[in-house]
Amino acid sequence: MSPTILIVDDEPIALKSLSDILRLEGYSVESAQNGQEAITYIRNRYVGLMIVDLRMPGIGGLEVVRIANEVSPDTEVILLTAYGTTESAVEALRLRIHDYLLKPASPAQILASVRMGLSRRGDKLRSKEGYASETLPDERVATVKLNDDTVIDLSRRLIKHGKKETHLTPAEGRLLRIFIENVGRVFSHRELVLLVQGYETAQHEAPEILRPLVSRLRQKIREVPALKGTVVSVRGTGYVFEYKTGEEQS
Repeated sequence: MSPTILIVDDEPIALKSLSDILRLEGYSVESAQNGQEAITYIRNRYVGLMIVDLRMPGIGGLEVVRIANEVSPDTEVILLTAYGTTESAVEALRLRIHDYLLKPASPAQILASVRMGLSRRGDKLRSKEGYASETLPDERVATVKLNDDTVIDLSRRLIKHGKKETHLTPAEGRLLRIFIENVGRVFSHRELVLLVQGYETAQHEAPEILRPLVSRLRQKIREVPALKGTVVSVRGTGYVFEYKTGEEQS
C-alpha cells in the first residue's frame, strides 16, 4: 500500500488538478483546502508526503510545515508557490523541505519531485530502522513482543499479528506507546491530550477531543486478538491500558 499524499491548497482548481495527476499515477491522495484542515489531518492520520501551497489565508504553508515537522517528522514536504522569493526559499530549507517548486509546475516536474521525495523518505526510514535496533533499547521501547504471533513496532507504528499488519497514524502510535509503557496506569483525558496532541485543554473539552482518537485505535486493535479489550474507559476520569500475559490470560 502506497503512503498517502496530502495536497494543501486554497485554490480549488489547483487542488483538483494536482489530485487528478497523482491519482492517475496510482497514488493515494487526500486534500485540504486550508492550513487548519491540513494540521487536523496530519495530527490524526499518517501522511507520507505533503504538497503545500506557500500562501494561504489564515495558517500559511510555512506554519503548516513547522507543525508537520513536529507532529510527523517522517513526512516529506514539497512547497509549491507562485510567489517565490529568496527569503521564503531560505526559510523552506531551514524547515527541512524536500523540494521547492514554482507555479505553474508541469505534471512531469510534480511527479518527478514526488517520486524523489517518497524514495528519500523510504531511505530514511530504512536507515532509522537499522539505527534504532542498535540504540533504542537503552533509551525508549522500540518493539514489544506480546506473544509468538504478535509484535508491536512502536518506532514504525506497526502491529504485526499472524500474516497481517496494522498501521497506525502518528497520533494513534503516540497513544499506543503511552499505554504500552504505562500498563495499569490510569490517565486522565487532559493528560492524554497533552501527551498525544501536545497542548493543554479544559477539563470539559478533553474527553471530546480524545474520544475519536481512542475510538479509531480501538477499532484497529480490535482485529488483534492479543490487544482486544486492552484500552479500558475509567468512568469520569479517562483511560487505562490493561494487558495480561499469556499465562495470566489462561
